[in-house]
Amino acid sequence: MSETLATFIASTPLLEEAWRVCSIANKKFPGAYMVEQIGNVAYVAFSGRQMDSAGSDQSCRNLVPLDAQDAALFAPLYRHTEADHPIKLHSRMLKLFLSVYPTLQNQIAALMGKVKSVVMTGHSIGGTTASLSALWLLCHLHSISSPMSKVLCITFGSPLLGNQAFHRSILRQRWGGNFCHVVSKHDIMPRLLFADIVTHISKIQLLLHFWHWCMASPHFIVTDLSSQLPDDIKDTVFHCVLKDLELLARAEESLESLFWPFGSYVFCCQEGAICVEDAVSVIKMMYLMLATGSPTCSINDHLKYGDYVAKVSKQFLKARNFHEDGLPHSSYEAGVELALQSSELTDKEPVEDLCFSMQSSNLRKEVAIMAKDCLEKAQNGDRPNLTAAKLAIKLSKIVPFRAEIEWYKACCDEADDKLGYYDSFKLKGGSRRENRVNLNRHKLAGFWNSIILMLENNKLPHDFDRRGKWVNASQFYKLLVEPLDIADYYRTGMHRERGHYIEYGRERRYEIFDKWWRERSVSGQNKRSKYASLTQDSCFWARVEEAWEWLDNVRSETDVTKRHQLCDLWRKIDMFEKYARKLIENKEVSIDVLAKNSSFSRWLEEWKVLKSQVVQQSPP
Repeated sequence: MSETLATFIASTPLLEEAWRVCSIANKKFPGAYMVEQIGNVAYVAFSGRQMDSAGSDQSCRNLVPLDAQDAALFAPLYRHTEADHPIKLHSRMLKLFLSVYPTLQNQIAALMGKVKSVVMTGHSIGGTTASLSALWLLCHLHSISSPMSKVLCITFGSPLLGNQAFHRSILRQRWGGNFCHVVSKHDIMPRLLFADIVTHISKIQLLLHFWHWCMASPHFIVTDLSSQLPDDIKDTVFHCVLKDLELLARAEESLESLFWPFGSYVFCCQEGAICVEDAVSVIKMMYLMLATGSPTCSINDHLKYGDYVAKVSKQFLKARNFHEDGLPHSSYEAGVELALQSSELTDKEPVEDLCFSMQSSNLRKEVAIMAKDCLEKAQNGDRPNLTAAKLAIKLSKIVPFRAEIEWYKACCDEADDKLGYYDSFKLKGGSRRENRVNLNRHKLAGFWNSIILMLENNKLPHDFDRRGKWVNASQFYKLLVEPLDIADYYRTGMHRERGHYIEYGRERRYEIFDKWWRERSVSGQNKRSKYASLTQDSCFWARVEEAWEWLDNVRSETDVTKRHQLCDLWRKIDMFEKYARKLIENKEVSIDVLAKNSSFSRWLEEWKVLKSQVVQQSPP
């Protein structure tokens, strides 16, 4: 996805046009944005000159939960958020977006039907507003039908925006490819929030004011201006960021960072550009490139995107010759070598420009080794599509486990005891046959839990949970196996320790599969002519167990003063009966539900008896 996006952007006028309108917004629209339509494409450029954008000491790295601050503007993201990992955004950046949202909403509404694509773009802090604006528009278009369906965000030197939950939610919506962040080799701004800069906020504010002044006067020569900035500001900020970023980049275990990159990153320099999508690789490339620079370079590079964009547009698809070491043995190695040359992180002689010179040959060699390893991981990585293909093979290998359970169900449904699938497993759990089924149940659970873990760690394609094969396979598994989980839960008395299954005992994987099934594309459903092979409500038997408890409580309650509680129980029982009868009427239950001695059939008979007794006892 990242290489495709970068190639597309570099081979079209998009990149140059985006930077052009950003430059205009920086110069003429401080604290605001501009809109320009070119053919069927609308460019919305946000100025990088935002007053008080760094905030106070306390707010410079402050994250706030998204759903508590955004008035439901980003609601589609919430369904991918776990309760203990909320989506969080930089508080000041979110506040900036919300300040322009009312007018932006009107501007976008005016563009509806007039353009086919919208490009949100911004330089520096304007890039974060552009990202949030693009994200809002994607969320908005997600809920309506609109002829304007293409949304792209291109940022230049934009600071980080949110946490890892934010990054994952965008991936799960398959919107990562809509965001392209252009980062120059040594620019300190995109790396700033990786560091603990709270104690240096006064220097950061001075730096921002310097950048803002330069943006307003683009005709001045950047290198001449940066010399007027005190060296202690440049040195302090540079070394603070480099130190904390190095700790992240060299971390052996999983990276722990308050902020997390999202989307595709295009790292550009004098030699060209490389595109990286994997977040961990992005963080490491941020460090490796910064490590080859200097305090002055890190300040100047934030203002040189015009030069880099011009070079990238001309050189991105240009063929390069390999170094004298010879041609790599594979196309994969060739890709890594080309990426290294484009990033200027090879261990060959540095270019003459001081901004790219090495402080020592040892540092250059170390960085080159780390860069090659990083790029190999970024290109090879977990290969989501290949992983998904391998999973398809594993799925075929677990079919025998599922088939044994299907055979067991068929035997139970045809047995002379008329207990059915659920009750047979619940009452005969200790037998040899049931033990075999129970073993297969655990094997299948392990397989599906591993899939969920891979998906949540972004090791599978972003649309994996919407692919028909896996949605249907997970649904069949859930309908077949969850009744056995329920039977085991009540047979072992877990409901007395924890509470009823649906609220206290249901495995998380089933809730996830419910969501997959709800969000699938449905063209229409035909009315059933015969009973389903599997009951379509996988929690049906858990509802039966709760209904039994309600029925027992009604029969055992003799205190007439508890009339309110009795009425509530009667209401619940009546609602369940209506629900069950509707399932039966629509033939959405398996025949084991209607077995003569099944829990449901026995409950229904007991309920009829109780109702008849109440009618007889009632005064005429």
